[in-house]
Amino acid sequence: MSSSTVHASGTQISAATLVMAFIAGALAVPVFHQIAMWLLNTLGIINALVGITAIPIFSMAPTKPLGVPEVLSLSFWGGVWGVAFALTLPRWFKGAAYWVAAAVIGGLALTLVYIYVVMPLKTGSPAPFYPVIVIGFIVNAAWGVGWALFLMLFERMRSA
Repeated sequence: MSSSTVHASGTQISAATLVMAFIAGALAVPVFHQIAMWLLNTLGIINALVGITAIPIFSMAPTKPLGVPEVLSLSFWGGVWGVAFALTLPRWFKGAAYWVAAAVIGGLALTLVYIYVVMPLKTGSPAPFYPVIVIGFIVNAAWGVGWALFLMLFERMRSA
């Protein structure tokens, strides 16, 4: 295993790696995604882009249809994305490119899915492209880097 990428040989990836990828993705939500949102709120960027004081962070508001707190729902989906990333990123990217890809693909893929899949399912229409693409890219890129960092740490702990 390289110190900068997760090991994935050919088309095989272990069940343990997939579990670690899920946990890494879930943990990256409160530790990286939500803190990035807090920074955007604190710096006034949310207010400048959207015209509201802040977007709630660590929200315990119930989500539909199961009433799960929003931050837990986000963490679950972060885990799902973590598995998807573990199945793809290490095969295509190595070294520094892996880290850049985790940020850029995290920022773009997760945000575009939110705009064109999640919001239409929730409201019947896509979210406005701007400013959602800007805010989403920043917080989801932070999630991507956090996911890669946690997964690397878990892999190191596992191999030690």
